[in-house]
Amino acid sequence: MKRKLLSILVMAATAHVGAQVTDAMISNDAASTGDVLSWGMGTQGQRYSPLSDINPKTISRLVPVWSMSFGGEKQRGQESQPLVHNGKMFVTASYSRIFALDAKTGAKLWKYEHRLPEGIMPCCDVVNRGAALYDNLVIFGTLDAQLVALDQNTGKVVWREKIDDYSAGYSYTAAPLIAEGLLITGLSGGEFGVVGRVEARDPKTGKMVWSRPTVEGHMGFLNGKENGITGTTNATWPGETWKTGGAAPWLGGSYDAKTGLAYFGTSNPGPWNSHVRKGDNLYSASTLAIDVKTGKIVWSYQSTPNDGWDYDGVNEFITFDMDGKRMGAKADRNGFFYVNDAATGKLVNAFPFVKKVTWATSIDLKTGRPNFVADNRPGDPSAPGNADATKGKSVFSAPGFLGGKNQMPMAYSPKTGLFYVPTNEWGMDIWNEPIAYKKGAAFLGAGFTIRPLFDDHIGSLRAIDPKTGKVAWEVKNTAPLWGGVMTTADLVFWGTPEGFLKAADAKTGKVVWQFQTGSGVVAPPITWKEGNDQYISVVSGWGGAVPLWGGEVAKKVNMLEQGGSVWTFKLIK
Repeated sequence: MKRKLLSILVMAATAHVGAQVTDAMISNDAASTGDVLSWGMGTQGQRYSPLSDINPKTISRLVPVWSMSFGGEKQRGQESQPLVHNGKMFVTASYSRIFALDAKTGAKLWKYEHRLPEGIMPCCDVVNRGAALYDNLVIFGTLDAQLVALDQNTGKVVWREKIDDYSAGYSYTAAPLIAEGLLITGLSGGEFGVVGRVEARDPKTGKMVWSRPTVEGHMGFLNGKENGITGTTNATWPGETWKTGGAAPWLGGSYDAKTGLAYFGTSNPGPWNSHVRKGDNLYSASTLAIDVKTGKIVWSYQSTPNDGWDYDGVNEFITFDMDGKRMGAKADRNGFFYVNDAATGKLVNAFPFVKKVTWATSIDLKTGRPNFVADNRPGDPSAPGNADATKGKSVFSAPGFLGGKNQMPMAYSPKTGLFYVPTNEWGMDIWNEPIAYKKGAAFLGAGFTIRPLFDDHIGSLRAIDPKTGKVAWEVKNTAPLWGGVMTTADLVFWGTPEGFLKAADAKTGKVVWQFQTGSGVVAPPITWKEGNDQYISVVSGWGGAVPLWGGEVAKKVNMLEQGGSVWTFKLIK
């Protein structure tokens, strides 16, 4: 009897250990097809799966097998990418909630709902983009700028750590990154004059390992000791403007084991009024390559120096191979697509990926700097001779500040060599206003009106060749595209605000399937295989920044209904 009991205990312990998420598993996430362990379906963020059971010939048999509602009155935008491990799906929802579900049936196993205080200040809806898995933990961030680690089996809190003061405008909406045994996060709040930073913690305990500010002049730390100032104080920021510089890495990061670097994009500098902070304003609107072990910035590339249009540089930096070298690509808010050497940051290629760009004519490939159109910068309200001191000269700029691409992640297929980019065609009237910093208050110093550029579409999914800049194909969409993209061996999947999850042939762009989810899709799909079945999942629930900030565009799509659910599909026999 004792031997039998001991055997059962050993088997149970072995099973528990086998269910734990390891560093090796995370490193292999992009290649493994039986789970989804990280945001981006691999730390590189390619969102590519080699699975091919669901293909142009079989997709007519793709049907929903379950749907699970987040329930309650807490709807709003649902931008989460689910994770799948050990038969469970972990998916976050609006208002800092997370659910554990049976991946095959959708049955709810547990739910954690974070108690949010009054006075949270999320800029762009109450969204959450996903969690991270490590060991037996599932870890996610909250709108009051905390990190919470939960037991994967029970949903009980294992540790909780504060990122920063939510009353000063700090929040957290991204999915954390796990790299080299570290939990790496950014933060949100660029519209409130916060100071951006990237931080690494021990994922088992939440204990801080290093912290790297993303604005010049601020001190970094490693193991509790000073680790050098970021940049040089006042080199690119006048006066004390660096103290409220923004540059929040609010979308999260990627990691490439071949370079040993984590890549984080940074947001707009604060305030929007660029005349207040003359200079390049490093390291705002940039891509930063950070040494994972030390938190030191290895290289940086700034896509919009002295940003005056809210052209955040937070969009994902996806590494890939091109011409025998490790490269990284970003489709920036400013309308240009960039290809950089992933190890050195050297600019290799840059070209517009939207049809209208007004703020710059091109990117100089030798210097990496944009060729600005001087007359397209919003005017200085304090300029001599300005008749209205409360408002600078208004200009029409494209893209609008919501970007040629925003938070919705693109995907890359090593099979086709193409990036699949959700783009938007819109512009804005924008002007500057006087502004002074006040803790916890919006720090913009600008006014704006968003307008669509074309009658027949705003959104467009484009297949782009990173070597030539040519668009291989595109699928237009009436409303803006605000959800991400996922590609398999043969297909590309994406969602639309009109409620559809769609699939197109990866080579031709021919739409071969669609399904109405009942609410707008503003989240990226995933795929995995369990047993003999390939599954597709996506979160549905209209919201995000467009209905809050979209001006005329928001009015155009105000008929769309909110929701909150997860849909999962597989082939019927």
